[in-house]
Amino acid sequence: MKVLVTGATGFIGNHVVNFILDNYPNVELITTSTDINKAKNFSWFDKTTYICHDIKDTNKNLFEYFNYPDKIIHLSWRGLPNYKNLFHFEEHLLEQYAFIKNLIVNGATDITITGTCFEYGMKDGSLDENMITNPTNPYGIAKDNLRKFIEQLNKFHEFNFKWVRLFYMYGAGQNENSLFSQLDKAIEKEEELFNMSGGEQIRDYLHVKDVANNIVKVSLQNSFLGVINCSSNKPISVRKFVEDYIALKNSNLKLNLGYYPYPDYEPFAFWGNNSRLKMILGSSS
Repeated sequence: MKVLVTGATGFIGNHVVNFILDNYPNVELITTSTDINKAKNFSWFDKTTYICHDIKDTNKNLFEYFNYPDKIIHLSWRGLPNYKNLFHFEEHLLEQYAFIKNLIVNGATDITITGTCFEYGMKDGSLDENMITNPTNPYGIAKDNLRKFIEQLNKFHEFNFKWVRLFYMYGAGQNENSLFSQLDKAIEKEEELFNMSGGEQIRDYLHVKDVANNIVKVSLQNSFLGVINCSSNKPISVRKFVEDYIALKNSNLKLNLGYYPYPDYEPFAFWGNNSRLKMILGSSS
C-alpha cells in the first residue's frame, strides 16, 4: 500500500511519517513539502520517496505525480500559527481545494485531512462532531469551508473522506512561539519567572505523538468516515497543565500569571468528545 503524507516537514507531519515507518513496514511511504533542503534534515528522508511540491502548483495530474497513492494524509497548511490572518480564506482556502480536487478527479480514492477545533466557534463545554460549526477566526473559517467544499466534491466523485478535527498539542518540533516551546526554553535557561495568561481557561491537550498515532489509524480504516475529533476528552486548565509540566521537568520555574490577556479568538472552556475516535482506536488495536 502506498501512503502520501503532505506537509511532512511540519510539526505533525514529522511525527506522522515516523509513526508509519516505525509501525507499518509494509507501507510504501511518499512524503512531500515545499522545501527539499529542509526535508533532507529529517531522519526519514532517505527512508521515504520524497517529492518536492508547492501546493499552489496544480497544472499537472497530481495523482500521477505522487505515484498513485492508495491513501493520502493531507496535513499541509501555510500561515500558522497566525490564526487571525485573512490570508487563510482569501488565498489559501482555494489553493487547498484546487490541490485536493486535482488529486480526487485524477483518481485518488481515500483522503484524510486535518481540521481544527476552531471550526466549532465560541462554544463552551464538551464539543462533539454532530454540533453545527460556527467558526469566528479566519483559520477556523477557512478550514470549515474547505471541509464543506470537500463534502460537496464527494457528491460527484466517489472517495473515502475523513476529517480529523485537531484540538491542542504539545511536543518536540512545535512552533517556537507556542506556549510549550516557550516553556521548555525558560526551563532550559533556568529562568525564575514564566510569563503567561491567568491560565484558568480549560483546554484539551494531546501529545503530538498521540495525535500522529490517531491520524494514521483514522486514515488506515474506512469503518468511520467524516468528522472525527482528535482529542483527549480530559478537560484541564492551562495553568494546571503548565504546573504539571514544570513538575515533570523537575524545574523550580515560577509562573507570572496574568501577564498576557486571554486570547479573544477562542472560547474560555472547551474540550473534545472523543467517543468516535475511541471506537476507531478500539477497532484498529
